[in-house]
Amino acid sequence: MSNFLYFILPALGGYTLTSLYLLKNPHILHRRKRTAFYCTHISHRGGCGERIEGTMEAFTHAVQHGTQMLELDCRLTHDGHVVVSHDENLLRQTGHDVTISSLELQDLPLYKERLEVTFYAGHYSSGADRKLALLEDVFRKFPEIPVSLEIKENNHKLIEKNGSMPYSFSMNRGVLLLLLFYSGLLPFVPLGESLLQFYFPRIINRCGCTLVYLCMLSQCVHLFVCNEDDDIKAAFEVGATGVMSDYPTVLSNYLSRNRSQDRI
Repeated sequence: MSNFLYFILPALGGYTLTSLYLLKNPHILHRRKRTAFYCTHISHRGGCGERIEGTMEAFTHAVQHGTQMLELDCRLTHDGHVVVSHDENLLRQTGHDVTISSLELQDLPLYKERLEVTFYAGHYSSGADRKLALLEDVFRKFPEIPVSLEIKENNHKLIEKNGSMPYSFSMNRGVLLLLLFYSGLLPFVPLGESLLQFYFPRIINRCGCTLVYLCMLSQCVHLFVCNEDDDIKAAFEVGATGVMSDYPTVLSNYLSRNRSQDRI
């Protein structure tokens, strides 16, 4: 037993020290990624706290109020059109118990006149535009604005329609990322993802070193959904490069105040 410990303890010590060193100096093993964009202000579902989620009006409003990236989800209609929608079943959004994949584009119902903000219970948005947007219309109207596109289903046809682009960590890959971090293996594993977009419960503070590591590799780290100043501040403090909010004007006002004080 003593001979075993004689060999294993130095090995574990060496492994731990090497892992910690490489965690702080990732460029020794990995090439720094070149990011095509850098966004601190991201509008969740187009800023769904201020306009109805996923509509052209919401996206336009967000861009007018300083957003640097639009986050949205997409689905495929029965006749092959890619539309912007978080849900496959439209009961929550429209009041109609139908699925997008069962309907042709012309038969999609309108959004409700008032829609509750998913991550801000008791708060509602409204707007003049209640039509589900076409993804191609978003790209055409905002050709210079980065779009964070979440494909909500394992649909190869839908994935093929969106072509090749930088991709973010899936939920499974995010869990693997944490396992690699806590096992000390993270510095030794190459990462193909360019983005990490993740919910921001305060427990994420315990994983702050993971975010810093990804930032050092020039991967964008976006935390959501931050709808109040305290949450926005906390997200940046743990290492987020960008914050996603349902309220683009709230986020813009926060960034404006704190940039003037050199806090971001």
